Amino acid sequence: MYGHPERIEQIDVETFAQRLLTEGETLQLIDVREPQEVAIAALPNFIHLPLSEYIDWADKILIELDPAIETIVICHHGMRSAQMCQWLLRQGFQNVKNLIGGIDAYAVAVDPSIPRY
Repeated sequence: MYGHPERIEQIDVETFAQRLLTEGETLQLIDVREPQEVAIAALPNFIHLPLSEYIDWADKILIELDPAIETIVICHHGMRSAQMCQWLLRQGFQNVKNLIGGIDAYAVAVDPSIPRY
């Protein structure tokens, strides 16, 4: 019904950038990087939910986010965001995508003004 957690949908940075321009208000955006990483490089309108602070936000996820809205998750290179996507699917989120290559790929392919680290 919600897909298999091991099969995460992916979105490439170019497609994401285009969708951000045309559909940005309709997307739920989650950044799972650490606060010090977000301080270096960030994209606007992302909800910051560091994986290391899971205990602080996990029980509020279904209150603060809508499982029916398309959700795109970002991290530095795409590994932590993939873990978050799996977890969101297990919570009943229906349309979750992992940003391939994370913010690093976005900085390389879409917006070179974003600092790389």
